[in-house]
Amino acid sequence: MTNYFAGAQGFHDFDLRIVNVNPSVGPLEKLESRIAAGAIHDSAERCDAPKCHPDTRVAVQDDLYGWIVDGDGGSEQPRKIKWVTGPAGTGKTAVMGSLAVRCAAGGLLAATFFFASWSASIGRRRKTAFITTIAHQLAQHREDLNNAISDAIERNPGIFDKNLQVQIEVLVLAPLREIAGRPDRPGLRGAIIIDGLDECEAEQYHDASSAATRGARENAHDQLEILQVLRTASSDPSFPFRIVIASRPERIFREFFDPESNPTPFSPKLDLHEDYNAEADIALFLEAHLSRIRRRYNLPSSWPPPETIQTLVENASGQFIYAATVIRFLDESPNAPPDAQLKSILEMRTTPTSNPLEQLDALYSHVLKSSPNPALSVSWIRAINMLARWTSIMNYRQAAHVNVLLQTENGEAEHLLGALHSLIQIPPPDDHATHPYKFYHKSFLDFLNDPNRCGDLYIDESDVGVLLWDRFIRACTRGRDPHFSDPVMDSFLRLLSQLPLRLIISEGISCFKDLPTSADVHCSP
Repeated sequence: MTNYFAGAQGFHDFDLRIVNVNPSVGPLEKLESRIAAGAIHDSAERCDAPKCHPDTRVAVQDDLYGWIVDGDGGSEQPRKIKWVTGPAGTGKTAVMGSLAVRCAAGGLLAATFFFASWSASIGRRRKTAFITTIAHQLAQHREDLNNAISDAIERNPGIFDKNLQVQIEVLVLAPLREIAGRPDRPGLRGAIIIDGLDECEAEQYHDASSAATRGARENAHDQLEILQVLRTASSDPSFPFRIVIASRPERIFREFFDPESNPTPFSPKLDLHEDYNAEADIALFLEAHLSRIRRRYNLPSSWPPPETIQTLVENASGQFIYAATVIRFLDESPNAPPDAQLKSILEMRTTPTSNPLEQLDALYSHVLKSSPNPALSVSWIRAINMLARWTSIMNYRQAAHVNVLLQTENGEAEHLLGALHSLIQIPPPDDHATHPYKFYHKSFLDFLNDPNRCGDLYIDESDVGVLLWDRFIRACTRGRDPHFSDPVMDSFLRLLSQLPLRLIISEGISCFKDLPTSADVHCSP
């Protein structure tokens, strides 16, 4: 071996040992870094996710669980995909969440993915981490599958930058074929549960200027891509799992699962609104929670009046979200005791329309108008949702940061949102620095986005943009004030640095184009 120190003077012999302080990352660690952890059924992000109330939706869950275990009975060709559908608020996510828990307890859960368009986690809103998240869970399913997926990643290090068809072939199907061909072939079975696929947003691969000429991708494009990938998987003889997909009955799903237009044999769809009468379950839910409220507030045993539950069930029109919102409103509204709040709901009058969400919309309007400034409260809600969707501020979306940005005076957040706990998950004051605002249900955001549904409460997105721009400038000014202090100021200033004008324009808010550039506003570093 060459001695590079030969002839050198003044040196003593020494041993040179190089220690690798950054060992190479293993294939499964690489896979884990690419998943959407919040989309898994038992993730921390879903700790408050809806579940079926005990003894409700029993028939639905039994039917789905029975299909996972036994399939379609006499069907000649296995039908491995079932579509669960229903309008907004019919309890699809609650059913899927409860089904996942039941399958996990029975050793039948292979993987889950819960999309959520309102989530601050981009992984739950887009397709990018879909296959990797499924593959990650399958790798936990059995040791031999774990090893096969690990080997597949080793052989294909660039797999995470490939399209979904390539990813499912390399990360899922090829490993399944490998272990299925072994002499000690394992008896794999179970369910892959996918909820809210209609909430998957389109991945945009071009900047705003080129998107204008090419045309922006639509959500339906990526939703269809996922459906096609799942169909490919289900058609492979080595794929042993049954797939349950829950979504609203949007056109892309109706056409895909239409037996007349798609030759793939799917299991018959399950419609929560048409195939099951939810009224008895909603009544049971209301009875249990109203009894709890009666005990908590020491109300008379005759409360609520006997006809109340029937009226609320009729108003719900099969939508569990209506009943759940009523209960949260009675539970958490600070404006009046539950008895008065319940009377105000029962006295609501609606104008007959063809809108199937009429009663739910009336309830949303009623709750919002309990705020001291409904218009500004709606502006705040839409601004919170807009901020949560901007990927560059993912690490700064805590309630405290939002409050410092939007408040013009201390206490404004509580003033505007304090009566709206039935619509928004508002963390306790002690948790503002670590927890974000969340929304209970997508139907509420849909309501606010549709002027025909929310009427005089509608706030245009461009007006929300103007509000954010105004508060951005105010916040920058406060950041330069040596007398202004806030416990989260250091991290808040980092949030401000992540709100450049180019990001806002990229979201399609054209009203910003004539405003000053971000270079004209100087924030303290």
